[in-house]
This record gives sequence, structure tokens and C-alpha cells, in this order.
Amino acid sequence: MIGYVTLGTNRYDEAAKFYDELFAVIGAGRILESDRFIAWGTGMTSPALSVTMPHNGEPATVGNGVMVALAMNSPEKVDAIHAKALELGGTDEGAPGPRGEQFYAGYFRDLDGNKLNAFCMTGG
Repeated sequence: MIGYVTLGTNRYDEAAKFYDELFAVIGAGRILESDRFIAWGTGMTSPALSVTMPHNGEPATVGNGVMVALAMNSPEKVDAIHAKALELGGTDEGAPGPRGEQFYAGYFRDLDGNKLNAFCMTGG
């Protein structure tokens, strides 16, 4: 259902490096880019995540209550992407683990403070 999600950044070059390395963990890469915008995904018809410097020239800010959820196909990938985010300078917002009977997730913030989670559905 989600086509793509865009996050604002004040640290364009650093955000590019963060997401290049983060998404390499799950086999995703750059699919579109310009001098102010980069989108990552696994193909042009798959959901994507992008970062951009705000078009209006104002500083990017983090929306309170806004979170991007990244679907994984195993708890091991959730663990791996969460660990990679922290290794790259992101901050922990909730260690990977079960949340209820069928949901496994780990929460983190990127270099600009945007909140993301990696999750998968499990049996239960």
C-alpha cells in the first residue's frame, strides 16, 4: 500500500551515507536521486524511503508521533538492521524483540532524529 515515505534532513551527505549502509543490510539501494533528494528501495515498483532537503529552504524538523516502519521477513533481519542503525550513529528507541504474540520489532532514530522501526510478523 505504501509507495514511498520521505524524511526531511539537515545533514544530506551524512544521511545519504547512513541510509546507503543501512539499507545495504537488506539488499536495497538507491533507485532515484538528485542534488536534494535520494530514494532507496529494491526496485521501482516496490515501496521506498527517501530523504530530502526541504523544498521551502527551512530546516527539516522531526514530526512528533511520526514513524516509518520497515517490513522485514525475519527477526534476524530486524536485529541486523537495528544493530546497523546504531553502529552508524543512530539512537536506540527500543531494542528488537517481541511485541505481543505475532509482532517482532526494533525501534531507532536516524541522524536527524527521525523515528523508524524494523518489524516482521511472526507465528503465534
